[in-house]
Amino acid sequence: MVKLRLRTKLLLSMVLISAGLTGSSFLLVRRSVQAQVRKSIVADLRNSVTTFQNFQRERELTLSRLAELLADLPNLRALMTTRHAATIQDASADLWQLAGSDLFVLADQTGKVVAVHTSAAGFTREMAQGFLANAATQNPSGQWWFGGQRLYQVFQKPVFFGPASDNHLLGYLILGYEIDDSVTSQVSRIAASQVAFYYGDHLVRSTLDPSREAELERHPVAHSTGAAESEEVQLGEESFLATSLELTGASSPSVRLSVLKSFDQATAFLDSLNHLLLAVGLAAVLGGSALVFFLSYTFTRPLGNLVAGVRALERGDFHYALDERGGDEAAELTRAFNRMRASLHQTQQQLLEAERLATIGRMASSISHDLRHSLAAIVANAEFLCEARLSNEQREELYQEVRVAVNQMTELIDSLLEFSRTRESLRLSFGSLRDTIDRAVTAVRTHPHFHSASISISQTGAGQGWFDSRKLERVFYNLLLNACEAIPQDGGEIHIGLCEIPNAIQVRLGDNGRGVPDSIRGELFEPFVSYGKENGTGLGLTVVQKIVHDHGGDVVLENTSPQGTVFRITLPLVSASSTNAAGDRRAEFPPLARSKAEPSK
Repeated sequence: MVKLRLRTKLLLSMVLISAGLTGSSFLLVRRSVQAQVRKSIVADLRNSVTTFQNFQRERELTLSRLAELLADLPNLRALMTTRHAATIQDASADLWQLAGSDLFVLADQTGKVVAVHTSAAGFTREMAQGFLANAATQNPSGQWWFGGQRLYQVFQKPVFFGPASDNHLLGYLILGYEIDDSVTSQVSRIAASQVAFYYGDHLVRSTLDPSREAELERHPVAHSTGAAESEEVQLGEESFLATSLELTGASSPSVRLSVLKSFDQATAFLDSLNHLLLAVGLAAVLGGSALVFFLSYTFTRPLGNLVAGVRALERGDFHYALDERGGDEAAELTRAFNRMRASLHQTQQQLLEAERLATIGRMASSISHDLRHSLAAIVANAEFLCEARLSNEQREELYQEVRVAVNQMTELIDSLLEFSRTRESLRLSFGSLRDTIDRAVTAVRTHPHFHSASISISQTGAGQGWFDSRKLERVFYNLLLNACEAIPQDGGEIHIGLCEIPNAIQVRLGDNGRGVPDSIRGELFEPFVSYGKENGTGLGLTVVQKIVHDHGGDVVLENTSPQGTVFRITLPLVSASSTNAAGDRRAEFPPLARSKAEPSK
């Protein structure tokens, strides 16, 4: 799990809060503006439809009056009295030119079409006859005819012979005006929007480009009875709001005008607003981050110094300088920490002193006991030596007992001296570690109780380096002495294995004894720790550890069990030796039951 500093947490919190507030504000403003723009577009659509309706009424009134005037012309009446279709078709061309319409149709009093003129091909006499037959159900002042892919707004007027009050009907005049591109563009300008004319569901004309017109034809705008309803239409990558207006009322098929206003164009200014809001948001985040960093640095610096002081205290430094100035909570906490640190230092000194006194007491008790035991043996044997009746053999035996007691006292004093010496007491010389071990084995064999112990040695590599041979001999002597005391009287075996590893020599000393008791494993190398030895001083392994550490090495209890114990000693090659190690090779440590590799003499 990643651990973040308090300053980093404050900075990240401020960045997240600023980014969240800025993003929320941005979304709220954008949504509000979009809603307002949509309302504005809907209102514009309503105004556009209203404007078109006013324009359409004026246009229909004008065209209807024009058709009425043409129907009252004397030459048209005279032409209709001929009742000859071919004559009427030919002679009505001049009247069509006078009318200026896109569609000119004349029918007799029975409704039969007798003349048709169009500005574009495609609209036939049969089409006109069909629409004229249905004209009775439509509004005569504003009809819509569709033929030849063209939409016409037509105006029908009766032609009378004489006054209209006489009701002497000669026929009918129909004038049609095509909804072409020019009319569509004019309506678009009036409505200030894109427009499209439908006949039923068929798109007739629009002001859209061909690609969008094709999409609009596949997505017809829904029918609407007025400008109150609008829907969103997606044409390509652009969105439109659209509304429709029925131009034929309830008649069928219907003619519909759809008015479309671009939603994307109306909201184009939102891009600049977005950039502005983004810039403001970034400025707010950066400014807030800088402010929070400054504030957090100001407020967390005392805490950082206090943390450094705690870490220094963890390393044992009781004198790390801390700034206690100020009257806030951090300064008060620093002063309290200084008082606590001083109290801990004082308590530690008291504990060290108490431990030193306890160690001295334990040392004095152990030494006094051991020295008293040896001195008692010396005094008693010396008194026996004063008797004249003793034979030479008895005197020799008493002398040897006095000598053993003196050696024990010397051993104890040497151990205490070694324990108190520093590393500078080493006297290094280049030599073979195997020779040192051989001398230690020879010294152990002088003990009469250990003659039966089987001691074997195996070696890999030269095993040469810079060592204090005399002190290392004491190391192996103490370890061998403990091993000899642990192994059984019959079948006791000890094996010593040497091998060279990179820049060091590793020695394993194992036995098949009873193992180290659980009660002393954790404190095996501490002074005055002894178990099951009547005359043990408890300094043997302590001296071993000190001498090995003085050489820059290490000694550990590698393994212990009721089947045996193995100590591992690692000694660095202090200076260049005659043999360089080639890889991490470990000496093969044979089972103790078969360790007859090289018996010591």
